[in-house]
Amino acid sequence: MAASEKDVSKVEIRIGGMSCANCARAVENSLAKLPGIGELTVNLATEQAYVTYDEKTTGLADMQRAIESAGYRYLGPAENAAGKEKSDLAAELRTRRLRIAIGFASGLPLMAAMLLMKHPSFAWRGGLLAFSLPGLAWLGFPIFRAAFHALANRNLSMDVMYSLGIGVALVSSLLAVFGVLPHDFLFFDTFILLATFLNLGKYLEIRAKGRTSEAIKKLMGLQPPAATVVRAGQEAEVAVEDVLVGDEVLVRPGERIPVDGRVTAGSGYVDEAMISGEPLPVFKNVGDSVIGGTINKNSVLRFTAAKVGKETLLAQIIQLVKTAQGSKPPVQRLADGVVKVFIPVILAIAVAAFAGWYFIAGQTFLFALTTLISILVIACPCALGLATPTAVMVGIGRGAELGILIRRGEVLEAAGRLTCAVFDKTGTLTAGKPEVSDVITLAGTEDDLLRAAAAVERNSLHPLAEAIVMAADRKHLDPAVVRDFDTLEGEGVKAVLDGQEIVVGSLPFFERRGIAGLPQALAAGQRLQNEGKTLVLVARGGVLAGILALSDTVKSAAPEAVAAFKAMGLSVVMITGDNPLSAAGIGRQAGIERIIAQVLPQDKAREVVKLQESGEVVAFIGDGINDAPALAQADIGIAVGGGTDVAIESGDIVLVRDDLRDAVAAVQLSRKVMTRIRQNLFWAFAYNTALIPLAAGALYPFLHVLLPPELAGLAMAMSSVTVVTLSLLLKKYVPPAARREVAATGGVPVPSSQ
Repeated sequence: MAASEKDVSKVEIRIGGMSCANCARAVENSLAKLPGIGELTVNLATEQAYVTYDEKTTGLADMQRAIESAGYRYLGPAENAAGKEKSDLAAELRTRRLRIAIGFASGLPLMAAMLLMKHPSFAWRGGLLAFSLPGLAWLGFPIFRAAFHALANRNLSMDVMYSLGIGVALVSSLLAVFGVLPHDFLFFDTFILLATFLNLGKYLEIRAKGRTSEAIKKLMGLQPPAATVVRAGQEAEVAVEDVLVGDEVLVRPGERIPVDGRVTAGSGYVDEAMISGEPLPVFKNVGDSVIGGTINKNSVLRFTAAKVGKETLLAQIIQLVKTAQGSKPPVQRLADGVVKVFIPVILAIAVAAFAGWYFIAGQTFLFALTTLISILVIACPCALGLATPTAVMVGIGRGAELGILIRRGEVLEAAGRLTCAVFDKTGTLTAGKPEVSDVITLAGTEDDLLRAAAAVERNSLHPLAEAIVMAADRKHLDPAVVRDFDTLEGEGVKAVLDGQEIVVGSLPFFERRGIAGLPQALAAGQRLQNEGKTLVLVARGGVLAGILALSDTVKSAAPEAVAAFKAMGLSVVMITGDNPLSAAGIGRQAGIERIIAQVLPQDKAREVVKLQESGEVVAFIGDGINDAPALAQADIGIAVGGGTDVAIESGDIVLVRDDLRDAVAAVQLSRKVMTRIRQNLFWAFAYNTALIPLAAGALYPFLHVLLPPELAGLAMAMSSVTVVTLSLLLKKYVPPAARREVAATGGVPVPSSQ
């Protein structure tokens, strides 16, 4: 039986001990066996499991047992680890530094001794063994322990490869100490330095991985720990968690705004750069909204708390970014598929190389053994496991810094296939605040017509209705009272005023109702429609009484965004409920030639389907409110937000700012992340493609070069560091569409792309 929505929970679990993609897969497989598990992703880069589960059948205790049975450490839910990740990371790095120091302190003297002593006696061999064992125990015990747990769970992990390489070197050294093998098989320096280089590589990798989550850390750092509230006329400082909806909050200059709210007293500038990416402060006055985490610049503000805790915009953004960073784009399946078979293939190659050199090429047993050890330690698929998640983490975090919230990793890959950008008109391409620009009367005065239309429209929530009412109010026309109000087919409204039926609606709607006098309306409204204005017809007693023309301005950034999409090779379409002539006027201003007009809100998704059926891969850009079906239907839904009213759940990509250039920037950023993922995968494959033959001795017949096992371990570790470092370059990437020219009034120009 399917779980009800209220029984479904989501949790992020911190996991310790994962060292490679096979480890992540082992944890994923173990958790997947539990009943009630829904969506499940284990991310090697974040070292977390993102789990959706039915709390009636499975709990955290069950997940803990599953993780520990797979041989890894359950570190609890991420939400309970506030600040602990930083201390855990610092402790891990300290331990790694100590191991590295001990490794070099014991490994380098051993290397010198091995070079100086050509024919060591038994006493010397025993002394070297005694000197090396404490260092090996300190360095190697965690590796062997992890390998044991992996094998116990039938998982060929990186630690298994490490322990095989170190173990072979250790066993051959022990046999050489007691004379079973010649002294040439003493690998004391090799297995110590091999373990040291592995720890060095892991240390560098952990440091680099720690930097991939800096965007989240910055966002979390925006939340001030305390707030000043005014209760019963008295100021009091309380923890931000204790602020209640409706509290009056006081913010002084230089302080961060603790929660979302609306200004009730004071005015001044607020720096919203870390939320919206906009470098210039925004002026706030009484009635304006403020966002938690932003900085009050120059005056005292009082506001009423509207959203607190997990409901604030900042908290929603943090949760959205964390969830998105843990998701997998489809390209990850390629790496996962390779990793699944990689280690068994490498084991076969190592055995084949050993047999080939020893039995066929006639090389010494020592030579063949060296190639075996080098192949075992150089061929770990760590870089493959990190190639995708590190780029996704950094890229999505970078988007959040720019005010571009990418909700799912799949969106990144879909952006590369886009062929068509579809814009909603009202509120997306246009400001969404139409005004009455012309009044044409066919009977009576302009004021009479406007008063009658406003009387009916006061009962409607349509944006055009609001514009008509505002026009009547500006002229101080006495509001009239109507009765029997009704909405007709979503295209018009009617009511009874002074004993006559008043109908207000569009031209097609009037044509279907058979209203008299329409030819006059067509003649009078032609010019207005050509100017891109929307016509609203008013009938009194079944006869056309007049026309109201409303105009909506195209957003200043709209033409630039449209041109940028075209430059990227995408076709651009506008969908609107407006008539074709008015829509064409707006289209000309925005630079859009292909227009689908007279589409009801509920039919927009159907138009998206038609485009998809014709072979288009569609991005739909809408305001995220009445465009939800079309946003959901599109291959990528881009919801244009506006401060605290951003519709977090409505699109695959949510734009915090109401700037259409950010829609272009979102696609550019997504494509850049996918490019970096492909580069990472290339280098991960390239390392193994180039170094496995080198470790197997491919150059020895020509250059007499054989890769020592310790250098093989270092090369393997550096492959992971290379991949993570390439991902970190995304932190400085600025999409071309996001490079704004900032006015010389204190703004800071956006840096160029790297």
